[in-house]
Formats: sequence, C-alpha cells, structure tokens
Amino acid sequence: MTPLFAATAALLFLVPAPATETAPGTITDRPVHTTGCGKRPPAPAGTSITRTVTSGGIDRTYLLHLPAGYRPGRATPVVLSFHGRTRTSEYQEELTRMDDLDAIVAYPQGTIGTDGQPSFQGAPYSSGVDDVRFTGDLLDDLQRRLCVDPARIFVSGKSNGGGFAGLLACRLAGRIAASAQVSGAFYPQGGDCAPSRAIPVVEFHGTADATIPYAGNPAKGLPPIMEWLGAWAVRNRCSSDFSQRTPVAGVTRFAWSRCAAAVEHYRIDGLGHTWPSTTTNPDSATPTVLDATPIIWRFFRAHPLRSAVEGCVFT
Repeated sequence: MTPLFAATAALLFLVPAPATETAPGTITDRPVHTTGCGKRPPAPAGTSITRTVTSGGIDRTYLLHLPAGYRPGRATPVVLSFHGRTRTSEYQEELTRMDDLDAIVAYPQGTIGTDGQPSFQGAPYSSGVDDVRFTGDLLDDLQRRLCVDPARIFVSGKSNGGGFAGLLACRLAGRIAASAQVSGAFYPQGGDCAPSRAIPVVEFHGTADATIPYAGNPAKGLPPIMEWLGAWAVRNRCSSDFSQRTPVAGVTRFAWSRCAAAVEHYRIDGLGHTWPSTTTNPDSATPTVLDATPIIWRFFRAHPLRSAVEGCVFT
C-alpha cells in the first residue's frame, strides 16, 4: 500500500492547462443563497425542458428535469450530469436515468471541441471554453429560479464528463457537496488540483475499458485509476489504508480510511466503457451486475455540504 500511496502524491499537481484553455473568470467557490423558492418553476414537475444561460458571452444550453414531487416551497437537491465526448445532454439523460431521482437534474451540453465533437473542459480535444465558469453560471440560474438546497448540489459525469466532474471537485469544492465519476477521463489538461476543502468523491470503472484504460495510458497522460484515487485520498487526508468488499460478484468496492471526506471506488470486472446498469442502456445492449445511478444517489445523500448547513445559506 505505501509505495502506491506515495506514487499517487505526484498526481496532486498535474500538468498545467495548455494555452488553448480559457483563463477562468470570476467564479464563486462557496455556498450561494437560493432566491428561487416560492417562484413559479420554468417547467411542470416531472418534465424536462431545454434552457439557455449566457456564460462568458456565449449562449449555453442544458436540459432541465424537475422531479415529479417538486414543490416551490421545499428545498430540493440538484444533480448536474455531464455527458461524454461526442454525446449530448439528451443522451446523458437516457443513459443515466437520473430523472428518477428526487432531485432537480440538469444535463449540460458541451461545446464543439478541436475534433468537431461536443465535450467539456479538461481534455486535449476541449474547445477552450471555460466550463467551470459555465457550471457556476448554470447553478446561479437554477438558484434564482428554483428552490435549490445549496447544501445538496452534486456533480457527476461519464468519460470526458466524468473527468470534468472531477475537475469541478478541484475548482468548486466550496460550492458543490460531492462528485461522482463513471469511466472518468482524467487528462492532465485539467491542470492543477487544489480544492478549497476536502470533498467526497466516488468513481466507477470497468477493468475492460479500452477507451479510458483502468491501468492508465501514459502516452495520453491518463493515470491508472487507483493512482488517481490515491491522489484524492491524499487531498482528503485519508490514511494509507483502504477496505475492500464485494457487494456483488464481479465488483470490488474500495473505501479509504479515516478521511476528512470520503473516497470510494467501484471496480467492475470485465466492464468496458459503459455506464453500469442491470438493464440495457444507450451504452450497451448487455446489462452488467451493478446499477451506478442509485449508488451515486445514496453517496450524494450521505454527503451534504456541511458549511452550507452550518451557515444557513438557504433563504
């Protein structure tokens, strides 16, 4: 354990972002007061609509879904779900089935990158748009219009979107409560990672992922997944030990010990670059042994943003 843990410390400071990445604008890395309670929502409960928010002078879109039980006077969690490279917000909605959660769910749409495909910040093919600022602007829009609980704002994503959810844990730890990644693409173009606080993270990855290999890809700067997690264990001031258990055959759950914020991982044997699901989904016609979405939701519910709770920023 000790050599692995020591090796991962080097990942605390990643390669700086290339010049093509836009310099960050003014970004609020702390809880923000919600002013949308009591207002008429922009969509009926239980439905999805496409909304636009201007960020950095660019009109950006996101798919917004309100839970069936949404009430304007009840503080409601928010989950942001970021799609992978080449995908869309609609694809991510169908893939993750996060509409079933008792949460306001927003599926942001990436911008066209250098390869002609939509993606998010932090990859060699990203457009250079400041998606961290976009995330802050999107959250501002939600908190102005809806009854958002600022202690329960969470981010998640698949592949490039999972890598970006990890980047947000580095840049917006003071505002988001926890981050989840599936088949995360953790490129060095994400830049240095120095979160303002210890933040809970959970990652899911298949051992047969040929797109973002579990063992990493040195030629692309992709770290082995266990090293990436070990770096988060260092940031979150965990001990060098972790526990392992098998919640279902073919899956190993890792949980680091004595952390200031949780670090967890689900390794799925034989799974490719796929969102884990026990039913078919747009990623795969072959079900796997685990459903990632409800596990992510349980993880999120267990980890609200304590500073927001203590500071009573909900109004």
